[in-house]
Amino acid sequence: MGSRNAEVSMKKNTEKPLVSVIIPTYNRGWVVTEAIDSVLAQDFKDLELIVIDDGSTDDTQKILEDYGRDITVLHQANCGVSAARNRGIAAAAGRLIAFLDSDDLWLAGKLSRQVAFFEAHPEALISQTEEIWVRNGVRVNPGKRHRKFPGMIFERSLALCLVSPSAVMIKKNLLETIGGFDESLPACEDYDLWLRISCRHPVYLIDTPLIVKRGGHADQLSKAAGLDRYRISSLEKIIDGGQLSRFQRQAAVRVLKEKCTIYAGGCRRRGRDAEAIHYEDLGLRYRASSL
Repeated sequence: MGSRNAEVSMKKNTEKPLVSVIIPTYNRGWVVTEAIDSVLAQDFKDLELIVIDDGSTDDTQKILEDYGRDITVLHQANCGVSAARNRGIAAAAGRLIAFLDSDDLWLAGKLSRQVAFFEAHPEALISQTEEIWVRNGVRVNPGKRHRKFPGMIFERSLALCLVSPSAVMIKKNLLETIGGFDESLPACEDYDLWLRISCRHPVYLIDTPLIVKRGGHADQLSKAAGLDRYRISSLEKIIDGGQLSRFQRQAAVRVLKEKCTIYAGGCRRRGRDAEAIHYEDLGLRYRASSL
C-alpha cells in the first residue's frame, strides 16, 4: 500500500492543492492498488488523489478504505468511465487535472515534470507524456500509427486516438470551457474529448516515457467490439458543431466517410444489413455535403 504519512496527506484541510489526480475504477481490485501507489510515490506532493468507485462489486471498496485520508473516495452506481471521470472533475480543487486509468501506472517524476512544464509554458493548456506499453506482462513497441506528436494534432488524431488519458495533465478551466467526457459514449470517450480540444488548442508533448500503459486484460474498453461506431458518432458531432475550420471539416468528413464504409462493410459480412444501410447512408450524406 501507499505510505501513510502527513506529507502525503497533502494539505487537505488547509489550502487547495495545485494538482487533482483522478482515478476512475470498476472491479479493478486486482490492480488499482498499483495505480494508487504510483501516485502516492511521486516526489510532487501538492496534490489530492480522488478515486471514483464506479459501482464495483469486487473487493475494491475495502481496498480503498485501507488508504484512509491519503485519498478521497467517491462512490457511485455503475455509470461508466466518462461519468466517473466527470464526477472527479466536478469535485477537483486543483487548477491542474491529471488522469490515471486504474490499470496503468505512473513512473517516478511524472507529476513534477509536467508541473514544471506548465510553469515554464504558461500558455499551455494541455500536455501529455510519452509512455511504455505492456501487454499481458510483456513490454511491446507501439506501431508507427500510434506515434505521438506535439502541437496542433487534430488532423492526425482523426483516424485513432493519439492522446492517452493516463499521460495527460490539463488545466481545469479548459475542461470547464470545452466540457467533460461525453457520458453517452460507452467507449472512445477520450477520442471524443481530445478532438474537441485539439481542434482549438495545441497538445504539448513531454518526449519522455513517464507512464506504463498496460493492456491485454479482458475488461479493457479498447478491446470492445465495433469501436469505430463510437468514433463515427464523435466525428458527426464535431462536424455538425460548427467549430471546425474549413480544412479541419474537410479532413473530418473524409475520415468519417472512410470509417462509415469500413464499418458498413463489416456489418454486411455479419448479416447486419439494416445497420450497414444506416452507415452507408450516413457516409453518402456527408459525401454530398462536402461536394
